[in-house]
Amino acid sequence: MKSVKPIQVKRGITVAQLIEEMDASGVLGAGKIGKAARLVADMFKDPDYTVFLTLAGALVPGGLRDIIAGLIEKEHVNVVVTTGANMVHDMVEAIGFRHMVGTFKADDILLKRRDMGRIGDIYIEHKAFKALEKWLYRVLEEIPEEKRRRISPSNLFLEIGKQIRDENSILAAAAKRDVPVICPGLPDSIAGFQLWIYGQDKNLILDPLGDVARLVEEVYEAKKSGIIILGGGWPKHFALFANTFREGVDAAVQVTMDRPEPGGLSGASLEEAVSWSKVKSAEKTVTVDCDATIAFPLIVAAALEEV
Repeated sequence: MKSVKPIQVKRGITVAQLIEEMDASGVLGAGKIGKAARLVADMFKDPDYTVFLTLAGALVPGGLRDIIAGLIEKEHVNVVVTTGANMVHDMVEAIGFRHMVGTFKADDILLKRRDMGRIGDIYIEHKAFKALEKWLYRVLEEIPEEKRRRISPSNLFLEIGKQIRDENSILAAAAKRDVPVICPGLPDSIAGFQLWIYGQDKNLILDPLGDVARLVEEVYEAKKSGIIILGGGWPKHFALFANTFREGVDAAVQVTMDRPEPGGLSGASLEEAVSWSKVKSAEKTVTVDCDATIAFPLIVAAALEEV
């Protein structure tokens, strides 16, 4: 056994140097973040890796939008599997609205009167979603009717991304780099209901099985498969289960605040995933028990200094 190395912090230390110190300590949360940064750097450096990034929780409202778009732009992320809500908030930002700093101790009745919604300590005006509906309808009208009669969520997001001029948009970056944005639960979002309303009068049929085909195609074509899981939920399961077709991912980093004791997937350990052939081996895995808005920027900053 080796002894725990005390973490050294000095003036002018870089993020990468700090994470290296945490990694060298080798224990508790610091050790986990250090290992996560090493695994992510390996994924980014090795061109044989197809990197799957899964997004659940308030990640775009919570400030991770530019980081995610940048990783797509630099081709460090090859497939995005996400909740519909995160892409709703990406589109809302793209059309000019902003998420605002609020408080967890909000007067929610007052916020409702002021036509605002709250996500934790993040506020957003309801008019943003009304504007989104009008904008989304215009974008849909630009898609040929024949294509709208049967379109997968990822192909729909591709068409939407092509219409976005915001360079910090996840959907715009993904469209530019031909990175599929796969959303198995798109109907469970504001955009999903807006798409349903549009489809009452116009031709629009979402084909979710089209995204199963696209995801499995990405899995089959991967020489190595790596996954970065932010949060849990449907995106985590969808991406991991698809990788059972290749006996699991080669490397996995999970950042979550969920617990394994209730037996739910969001808090399930990556070691457990080995039993389902979702992960090949627990050796190249780590679960960071932390808010993703804290851990992910640190992990990415350290990893990018290695690339």
